Amino acid sequence: MTVMTWIAPEVDRREGSLVAQEREMLQGYLTWFRESMLMKFAGLTGEQLAQRSVPPSAMSLLGLIRHMAKVERTWFRIRFAGQPVAPLHAGKDIDFDEVAPEDAEREYALLIEEMRLADEAVAEASLDDRFVHNDEEYSLRLIYQHVIGEYARHTGHADFLREQIDGLTGA
Repeated sequence: MTVMTWIAPEVDRREGSLVAQEREMLQGYLTWFRESMLMKFAGLTGEQLAQRSVPPSAMSLLGLIRHMAKVERTWFRIRFAGQPVAPLHAGKDIDFDEVAPEDAEREYALLIEEMRLADEAVAEASLDDRFVHNDEEYSLRLIYQHVIGEYARHTGHADFLREQIDGLTGA
């Protein structure tokens, strides 16, 4: 019996508008950073995605997949939209600590689904719509900026992790 090894799919990154209105611009940048992150995973197996960086760090590309799914769900669906869904990978650093190569395909699919559901959760909302978290008021505009920043920071981490795995850099 032949066992098929899952490999992360290739990604075509879309370019957003450079002159759009604010909402379209923020969504465009978020999409661009999401796809930039996904490009770092393309062509790798679950085993490669689960490879840890330099000790003592627990960071891996699979950990980043899990972390970003958690970020998408937490900020857009739970905090902003108030959807009654369970948190993902609850607990400090569990998203990085509990990675398993055999779960890579499922975790990747979950990230893609969380991206879709996050967009759906805010599709009809205004950037000025607000919610309260930990006694602080937040706007949807701030969430976009925060999540774009999360992707930007972690895409940089992913660059180093990917280079360590197979020498691929950039993009």
